[in-house]
Amino acid sequence: MIILGLTGSIGMGKSATASLFRDAGIPVYDADAAVHALYAEGGAAVAPIEEIFPGVTQEGAIDRQKLRARVLDDPDAMKRLEGIVHPLAGEAQLDFRRRAKEEGASFAVLDIPLLFETGGNRHCGYTLVVSAPAEIQRARVLARPGMTQEAFEAILARQMPDADKRAKADFILSTAHGFDFARDHVRAIIALMCRIAEGETP
Repeated sequence: MIILGLTGSIGMGKSATASLFRDAGIPVYDADAAVHALYAEGGAAVAPIEEIFPGVTQEGAIDRQKLRARVLDDPDAMKRLEGIVHPLAGEAQLDFRRRAKEEGASFAVLDIPLLFETGGNRHCGYTLVVSAPAEIQRARVLARPGMTQEAFEAILARQMPDADKRAKADFILSTAHGFDFARDHVRAIIALMCRIAEGETP
């Protein structure tokens, strides 16, 4: 089974691009959704996170705003958090891969925001970076509820620069030109991945 790693910095349109693959019937692993499940009531990450960061739970679930406030500007705290979350998310990803393979998928997508930063690209056959001009990115992110310029800059500081991601990618998709443009590119990538899965040389 061919694995395409899908990534892109905040506000680039990665989630919308993942939906295009999903709408086309391609299995998509959503790393953000996996983390949400870990943070939800009964999630495997709740107890260990509360032990290290007391007071960040509410009604049995992780309060993401409280957790963000505790770790965003503290690299050591962020490392401790990642030490809990990344192994658990990795288990969820392996489960996804197993299910997709058992269901006969020849091609699947891993939607992972920090794909290159965490070295997850090593486990992918190909990578796709979703990108857009910096001014479009900034406008999209700052339009989100509760987002501030300071928070945006702190998130960017944790992410590999867009130019570096594009330099590492097998495919680059710009979301600056509208939905139809992005959808056509996704369809072309799907067609290519399916041909490769059938044994054709790209």
